[in-house]
Amino acid sequence: MTQLPKALLMQSPPAQPATIALSEGSDPRIVAGALAAQSAALAKIILVGTLADIQTELTTQTGTAEPPQGITIHDPKTSDLINGFAQAYFEKRKHKGIDLQGARAAVQTPVGYAAMLVQHGQADGTVGGAVYTTGEIVRNAIQIIGLAENTKLVSSFFLMYPPEDAPEGARAMVYSDCGLVIDPSVEELVEIAKASAQSCTDLLLEKPRIAMLSFSTQGSAEHPKVDKVIAAAEALQADAPDLRIEGELQFDAAFTASVGARKAPDSRVAGRANVMIFPNLDAGNIGYKITQRLGGYSAIGPVLQGLAKPANDLSRGCSAEDVTEMIAVTALQAGKRS
Repeated sequence: MTQLPKALLMQSPPAQPATIALSEGSDPRIVAGALAAQSAALAKIILVGTLADIQTELTTQTGTAEPPQGITIHDPKTSDLINGFAQAYFEKRKHKGIDLQGARAAVQTPVGYAAMLVQHGQADGTVGGAVYTTGEIVRNAIQIIGLAENTKLVSSFFLMYPPEDAPEGARAMVYSDCGLVIDPSVEELVEIAKASAQSCTDLLLEKPRIAMLSFSTQGSAEHPKVDKVIAAAEALQADAPDLRIEGELQFDAAFTASVGARKAPDSRVAGRANVMIFPNLDAGNIGYKITQRLGGYSAIGPVLQGLAKPANDLSRGCSAEDVTEMIAVTALQAGKRS
């Protein structure tokens, strides 16, 4: 069975651990997740936030206000880095009408400061979203860190891991996009699928088998929404002929071997897909939650893809364990870019 990110990173630790900035450094779940990540040597951690609040939470959880070795605290209100960050942000955003005072305010927010740490090489990735909304996390990532080279779109995915008692045929998968792009065009579906294929390679360590999902399988229904999925599959295959892609497929044909053999007998993907590309956010968000709640799968995400450097989002309902796994995901992504 494919290992969870934490176990994967512990099994093959990098020579130099990544440094991950956590923008909600006083939240109890963030502190607990950071302490667990530090204890497992997953990464070096920067807790970003008000110094007194972080120290209070550390005292509650560890008995001392001093962070353990491998964890540091950055308070944006007193950081020596703020003047340089403010000037850099001003230069980057002045064409949008921001002045130096506004730039300073932007980088003194914990989420803006954490993104600036990544952009300026003080950290290798950032994680937030336990308190901040997805919109705030993504907006700061795009404005400060920016898009990856040759990428037009930031999208998201969930890593889905089956429970230990899952039936035969269960497997780890990438579900995309389940958290960000509401109604992707043909071109956006192609971008999402390409990025998700790379995420499968990087984080599941498996060759991607991509299913472009629909309510139709190989012409079983006709509708403009089906046509969009078919067009995206064809465009992706033309752009990346070495990828294994099938579309359009219903979920059962993509996931279950016996159904895939019956509905799409000549497919190299049907019944074996490990990258599920949903046609819109409705389907993706509902689909991952059904898989998680009824199927018992672990869902890690939303993980962002398409950025120049890693910046990831947490659910506001996350647990400390979710935080630790997302730190591991972000560290693994950073390792692929080093």
